[in-house]
Amino acid sequence: MRSDVQARPDWVALVAMLVAAALALWLLLRPELISALPMPVRLPLIALGVWALGAAFMRPLGLELRRHWQRRAASPPWSLVALGVFTLILLLRALWLT
Repeated sequence: MRSDVQARPDWVALVAMLVAAALALWLLLRPELISALPMPVRLPLIALGVWALGAAFMRPLGLELRRHWQRRAASPPWSLVALGVFTLILLLRALWLT
């Protein structure tokens, strides 16, 4: 295997990181998407967001987790599903509030 194959960016990871960065900026500009929810709904949504955004940034940065279940949760397809669900929830909330 050639070394330049490993040096190229993984497009799925790059897209996931860009989506996560856009969602993080969007939440900085419009925090009411989450803060307007009641606490029993807000806490699981915050946990989902931490998982989705954190996992999207970990893989491109080359960070590895030690425990098997953590590595599994932070790698595709689970991390991409979490990012997709979190994105969909935020989009629905934005449409609902407008």
